[in-house]
Amino acid sequence: MFSRILDLRTLLQHRSLFLFGPRRTGKSTYLRATFPDAVYYDLLDGATFRDLAAAPELIRQRLRASDKLIVIDEVQKLPALLDEVHKTIELRKDLRFILTGSSLRKLRRGGANLLAGRALTVNFFPLVFPEVPEISLEDRLLRGNLPSMLTSPIPEEDLKAYVGDYIREEIQGEFESRKLEGFSRFLSFAAACSGEQVNYTALGSELGINPKTIREYFQVLDDTLLGSELPAFSTGSKRKPVTSAKFYFFDIGVTNTLLGRSLRTLTSDTYGSTLEHLIFHEIRSYLGYKRLDVPLHYWRTYSQLEVDFLVGTEVAIEVKSSARIGKKDTKGLRALSEEVSLRRKIVVCREEFPRVDDDGIEILPVQAFLEALWEGRVIE
Repeated sequence: MFSRILDLRTLLQHRSLFLFGPRRTGKSTYLRATFPDAVYYDLLDGATFRDLAAAPELIRQRLRASDKLIVIDEVQKLPALLDEVHKTIELRKDLRFILTGSSLRKLRRGGANLLAGRALTVNFFPLVFPEVPEISLEDRLLRGNLPSMLTSPIPEEDLKAYVGDYIREEIQGEFESRKLEGFSRFLSFAAACSGEQVNYTALGSELGINPKTIREYFQVLDDTLLGSELPAFSTGSKRKPVTSAKFYFFDIGVTNTLLGRSLRTLTSDTYGSTLEHLIFHEIRSYLGYKRLDVPLHYWRTYSQLEVDFLVGTEVAIEVKSSARIGKKDTKGLRALSEEVSLRRKIVVCREEFPRVDDDGIEILPVQAFLEALWEGRVIE
């Protein structure tokens, strides 16, 4: 029921594709709707997996002259297939592959054949603003942006099952039982850190786990596409910036579930953090889908001046839950503008109407910001 904005047809004109995204983001649904005539191999299907595990060359041997596109779902389940894909691409210049995956860890760890530049990498994200015109902001902040959770009559139960499935299927094979137990405890603490600076030593001390292991756990979240770091912008001459990265889970609903938050209503204490999380998701997805090679950072000084997002070195974005923005809400933007030459300074908030304050800072309601972002009027 959701129309996705990603355009793979244009990219496929040039070469094959890796399409990476967490489970249940809708990769398979999107591909089957967009490319109904493709040949599909689903490695989550037991019979398909057994056939190809025993004889990876079947991918190449079953090819017909009329085949133009082959989709292999969850390719990380069988990295050996990539050698056959590589051979096939060399033999058939007119053929394209789309190789989907929900984890990079097994591919990286096993030194899998990543096709030596013969395939572009594309990220597939949970739903974004232009894809959910009928879904309210509050529902997205509560349930997150996975398609099945936004339409589920029992989202709390479904999200609990989803989180459990990820631990069992994606992560269980990475650790012995002792570390898996520690990782399970770590997840809730990591969710509490979502949108905050990561302090491995402090978190390790609180959990009774070596900080080196905590760092490994965060890397697992990154490799299995459950989360990502937002690096600190550390350039500046007037104020000393912090250098520790922030961490965000890939979906707000997953974060809410790990923290035991109700999916029925937002409290005043959590509205700001969930709104910031949503804006991070939208900016990151926009940069990914538009294939813009622009760095995304946050900025904070040791004196606690902060700006939530800095896109390149020209667009600074602060997120506030307030319905009325004053000077104290924009002091971080004003301070950052003394460090770098900003083209735009924006506060995303709950004010009713857009305006520009006397310092040239744009005050934008959430809806107005999201419309401007996806229409290409924020990041150029």
